[in-house]
Amino acid sequence: MQPLGADEPTVVGPYRLLGRLGSGGMGRVYLGRSAGGRTVAVKIVHPHLALDEEFRARFRREVAAARRVGGAWTAPVLDADPEAAIPWVATAYAAGPSLTVAIADGGALPAATVRALGAGLAEALAAVHELGLVHRDVKPSNVLLTLDGPLLIDFGIARATDGTASLTSTGVSVGSPGYMAPEQILGKGATGAADVFSLGAVMAYAATGESPFPGDSSAALLYRVVHEEPVLGSLSGDLRDLVQACLAKEPGARPAPAEVARRLAPEGAARLVAGGWLPGALVEQVSRGAVELLNLEAAGSVREVPSGPVGFSSPSVGEFAVPVEDGGRRAVAGQFGPAPVMPTAPPPVSLPEPRDAPVDADPRPGRLTVSVAASSAPGTGGRGRRLSCTVALAVAGALAAVTVGSVFVFDLLPGNGHDNTSSAEGDPTAAGTSAPSTDPGSGADEQLSKIPARYLGTWEGEGSGLDGTVPMGTFRLTVHRAAVGEELGRLRQTDILGGVCNDVLTLKKVTKSQLVATSAGAPTNHDGCNPATHTVRLTPVGDDLKYGSESEAEGRPVARMSKVG
Repeated sequence: MQPLGADEPTVVGPYRLLGRLGSGGMGRVYLGRSAGGRTVAVKIVHPHLALDEEFRARFRREVAAARRVGGAWTAPVLDADPEAAIPWVATAYAAGPSLTVAIADGGALPAATVRALGAGLAEALAAVHELGLVHRDVKPSNVLLTLDGPLLIDFGIARATDGTASLTSTGVSVGSPGYMAPEQILGKGATGAADVFSLGAVMAYAATGESPFPGDSSAALLYRVVHEEPVLGSLSGDLRDLVQACLAKEPGARPAPAEVARRLAPEGAARLVAGGWLPGALVEQVSRGAVELLNLEAAGSVREVPSGPVGFSSPSVGEFAVPVEDGGRRAVAGQFGPAPVMPTAPPPVSLPEPRDAPVDADPRPGRLTVSVAASSAPGTGGRGRRLSCTVALAVAGALAAVTVGSVFVFDLLPGNGHDNTSSAEGDPTAAGTSAPSTDPGSGADEQLSKIPARYLGTWEGEGSGLDGTVPMGTFRLTVHRAAVGEELGRLRQTDILGGVCNDVLTLKKVTKSQLVATSAGAPTNHDGCNPATHTVRLTPVGDDLKYGSESEAEGRPVARMSKVG
């Protein structure tokens, strides 16, 4: 769980938010707690989706359908507000990792665990299908492993099979590459048999640690699902036969969920789970997570004011006087100082100037968020899918983001009387500040003959545009050794809607503080990606690497990335 950012909500509906659990194409998921102490998972849709009336109508129907789902192997919907300015839905929270995390940490699961997993999910799907619903997105990240058994979550895109609208009719692809059924990919609609196909893929992933349809791009994955046979690796015996049956290309050739459950657990999934179904390492992981959740609850239960005492980052230096029995005082080294006294009300803050103020009235970057959006233009040929999402969200949320979130960081930005050159140096988002230029052409930064080792490797992190007001998905960058004029590496951006764009970076200059490169869209990109070349800068920030782009068409995106390989 990640701590809440300065621009993120602390309360949604009746729930107080404790931290961010994750994000996806539909929205962000937070850990929340009700006034009565119940822990929930709260999903908030992305603001740009809230502007789409058709999406709102779908979301309304989907929430109504999800409220009907219940059973031993699903996380029930507890509350929702489809009519809110930013719609949200709350479900019961379960302590346990997703199947994706479990496999990444510990590898493939034993056969007995896979049987219990498949049986529980099959029983869940049988109950869902009896209600006339189809989940449509059964995948490893939507399966939680708890001590009490597997849970199928995220019914946010479940639909009544007799609904009047079709997601495919809107041009929206619902599902995840590698786990979608062939008929979903081909736009032929999805019945309960599509969920069975996804279940087979999930079971294969759990048993082998690999997707049955491997590939390094969405297009390759989709092609293999439609045209090629699954790769089942070490799967054998009746479990292999059942998975193969679930992965049949024709929907009518797949078994029903109830049949899958019967073949895996003739006496029911509950019997398999009751005897202990997770391997020891996972039991320890789940138990540790549950204890951490209880500790979080205890810490949160005594928090009665908006902000509590700020913890010390290190012991105080020097000596600290403490009283002793004879009435005197004794100096003790290395002790923490006395706790700070917190104010009962937040100190006054300086709000940014109104948006209709003259341009030169306030040069701080927060002011310029909307003006940057207004001046942005699509890439060559009118292409610029990243821009379209950026503008939609900026119109809806830029004003709120600046007047609420940015006001707390103005004093930390360059040009506001604080030394922050280590993080602002070369930062394209600092336009309009008084920070000194670090343009390689200015001579302010010494050039180097080769790339320092600290840049090399694979980096990943969440990106944003328009001065941080617009989420732009996940940025993954691989940097290798190169000379000026050679390919430095490749950037893969997966946006909040699941679209992927790849950029090729060519090294332009190496200085002590940053790498400067020219970035251009890869030839294999789809038309929604920006093909125009632009300058990017890579700057170390502690152990992380900061990516900054000067592409106006994309909203000058930035990302702080951590090393992952």
